[in-house]
Amino acid sequence: MGTVIDSHFLALTAIVTVGYQLLFFVITALFKFDKVTDFAGSTNFIIIALLTLILKGSWHFRQVVLTFLAVVWGLRLALFLLMRILNWGEDRRFDEMRSNLGKLAIFWIFQAVWVWTVSLPVTVVNASDRDPSVQAVDVIGWIMWSVGVSIEAIADQQKLSFKNSPENRGKWCNVGFWKYSRHPNYFGEIFLWWGIFVASTPVLDGAEWLVILGPIFLTLLLLFISGIPLLEESADKKFGNMPAYRLYKKTTSPLIPLPPVVYGNLPWWLKTILFELPLYSRNLPQEGPNWIHENVALGLYRSLENIDIIKATSSVKRDEC
Repeated sequence: MGTVIDSHFLALTAIVTVGYQLLFFVITALFKFDKVTDFAGSTNFIIIALLTLILKGSWHFRQVVLTFLAVVWGLRLALFLLMRILNWGEDRRFDEMRSNLGKLAIFWIFQAVWVWTVSLPVTVVNASDRDPSVQAVDVIGWIMWSVGVSIEAIADQQKLSFKNSPENRGKWCNVGFWKYSRHPNYFGEIFLWWGIFVASTPVLDGAEWLVILGPIFLTLLLLFISGIPLLEESADKKFGNMPAYRLYKKTTSPLIPLPPVVYGNLPWWLKTILFELPLYSRNLPQEGPNWIHENVALGLYRSLENIDIIKATSSVKRDEC
């Protein structure tokens, strides 16, 4: 079908995303109904992928594969999160937003930015006329996606089962993948979207390489704003005075799954490279020779934390410890 508004579908997908998120924002604001929040985000990825594939009409193999990967991920996540919130009832992330229209609006704007930006590799591939033969980098990207989505799905289910068990009430999840990573579902999500980017690279040319902003944005979002920092803070407040939890935190990687016996014996500087960032322990006493570095970093982060947009957008990514 060719060009629609712009040759790369960037304006089209932006308009569709804003309209879709605006619809659910109005529903949430008018009816104080927030059970569809995560569903709106996840299904938006599906709409963008299918819409750009169909409108372009080329049906190149790479386009079909990447669209399929985005749809499978979005559908799995949407159904999982919808069933979870229906089971739990109200979404406690929105307790402070329901009566504050400004903060609620910022949240939905940020969710629209998240969807549009992370979808960039799929959007640009589906808009492209180029169709090089399948290369090794395609297969590598598909494998990365397969590994990532498997880890994310299994970790999500493991945590849900753990929290639904009455005998685990008041405990933190440390079973399955959670033995090796404090946030394995986030690792899976980051890894799979980097996989989609890798699989898109044979098509990219010139400025199209800027689609790398998609996985970069997601990675920064989960590492510094909406994902890991909030869950670490919540867990530290709940369990920080328990020696067993402090040992778990000291010996368990924050993101990349690693054996505790290995991670626990790494020097602090290597743990920092593996994303053991100071802001993840801001509610625990600082230890080790890097206390000066940690306190400076914590001071910078706490100053940023006072900015309303960080507070208001701190719940875009789903999960709760």
